[in-house]
Amino acid sequence: MNSLILNPEVQTYLREHLNLDAATLALKASPFEGVSSAELAQQLTGFQKSQKKLPRWFNTSGIYYPPKLNLEQTSSEETAAYKASIFKGTAMADLTGGFGVDDLAFSGSFEGVYYCEHDSELAEIARHNLSKLEASQIHVHNGDSIEFLKETDLQFDLIYADPSRRHESKGKVFMLADCEPDIPLHLDFLFQKAKRLMIKTSPLLDIQAAANELKYVAEVHAVALKNEVKELLFILEPEASFQNAKKVAVNLNSDYEETVSINAEEEQASLASFDEPLTYLYEPNAALMKLGVFNWIAAKFDLSKLAANTHLYTSEARIDFPGRRFKIEQVLPYSKKLLVKEFKNQKAHITTRNFKESVAQIRSKFRIKDGGDTYLFFTTLENGKTVVLECLKT
Repeated sequence: MNSLILNPEVQTYLREHLNLDAATLALKASPFEGVSSAELAQQLTGFQKSQKKLPRWFNTSGIYYPPKLNLEQTSSEETAAYKASIFKGTAMADLTGGFGVDDLAFSGSFEGVYYCEHDSELAEIARHNLSKLEASQIHVHNGDSIEFLKETDLQFDLIYADPSRRHESKGKVFMLADCEPDIPLHLDFLFQKAKRLMIKTSPLLDIQAAANELKYVAEVHAVALKNEVKELLFILEPEASFQNAKKVAVNLNSDYEETVSINAEEEQASLASFDEPLTYLYEPNAALMKLGVFNWIAAKFDLSKLAANTHLYTSEARIDFPGRRFKIEQVLPYSKKLLVKEFKNQKAHITTRNFKESVAQIRSKFRIKDGGDTYLFFTTLENGKTVVLECLKT
């Protein structure tokens, strides 16, 4: 951590060049002795990324930003605030402190927050920033988080972790046992130190696979921001079982912010009916889609699915729904000749569900431009027919 970056003239320079490309700045000679152009570029990237993602940090003087990757991996203020709203208590520990965004949010819900981070530079940056943010109840520990728990006499109301993949773990498919800290390995010990655990994972992780590793899953939260799932939260409690777990769909800063909770018993009892496209079409929001509660959606909202593996729903009556809603204008068979005649060089938004071709392939094949008021759903019905639903938003 280069303290010269915090000099007022350097900070002013960075704010005055907020719209400059960081890569361009990195190629220029630095106007400040003791501060390299690469360091300036790193800080400029931090300012730019935090402006919308971390406004409290952006608007606080003297914040020091870590490398770009750390900023990309950190929670946004909105998702951090959601996590902090779930539980309150006396003390909590964060085993993967990182930039400290989650810890700052948790400090509003817990009297003491114990931040652990094995990366010494990142811990130093967090200690400095949290001081600037006047978060005096956050205690920063640099070192191995599991060793910290073994050495402390403290008991916690919550232990939180956002495990990161080890460098030798390659490919998109991974397990929590491939991450640091290895939560599955230490589960029994962690429950000796806390009443419950909250584990954050990438939305790419398969929920069932993660639940198999974590064993004691009481709740799963799919947290979306502007209808893009940003993270999964697994709440673990002793004696809990994923079979009885509550599922929660959260959509922050979107058209459907109301949280949807799904009781395990209701989900297991839900059956879906199937029908041809009727008057209205419904597409669940991203958080519900990630949770995979497809039969529950049909039963809860009295809708019919288009097919078992087509997660679109239909009804004659227009209803309120946690997702996108459309009026079906016409149902067309999937025919190249017909679709070229109907949509060639026209504008439309395209979605595929349970369909053999990608959006890019469809646009190229039928020369459909992006945009406009028309929405086209390329999908497969329960009888196996491939169709195109021409819709308008309603």
